[in-house]
Formats: sequence, structure tokens, C-alpha cells
Amino acid sequence: MTGYYDYVLGLIPAALIGVTGLLTLIGLSPSAALPVGAVAAAAVTAHAMFVRTPVTDGAPAERSGGSAAD
Repeated sequence: MTGYYDYVLGLIPAALIGVTGLLTLIGLSPSAALPVGAVAAAAVTAHAMFVRTPVTDGAPAERSGGSAAD
């Protein structure tokens, strides 16, 4: 079963290569199109890391304010 992060892993190189290739076909030089493709791939990565954060199935570990000697 594929999940969100499986799609993200496939979309990162697709965004980099696809956007760069599309802009190159339109007429932009490859040295100018590559940073735009890199920004697109970075945006996909940032979305996966910060907007839709990975969570675990278990409950988060509780931290106590006391010291270990308590």
C-alpha cells in the first residue's frame, strides 16, 4: 500500500527533472532552469517535512520535569 511519503519520494526527482526539462523545452537555458527545478523539489520536501509532518503510531514519550534521582 502506497502512502503519502512514497509519493513524495517519487515526486522529488520528478519535480527536479520535470520542471527543469519543461523549462528547457520552453527555451530557458539549462543553467537557469535547474535552480527553478531545485526549488520545486525543495518545496515538495519542505511540504513533507513541515506541513505534513511524519508521526508515529504510538503515543509520544512523556518527559518528566524531575531529575533522575527522584
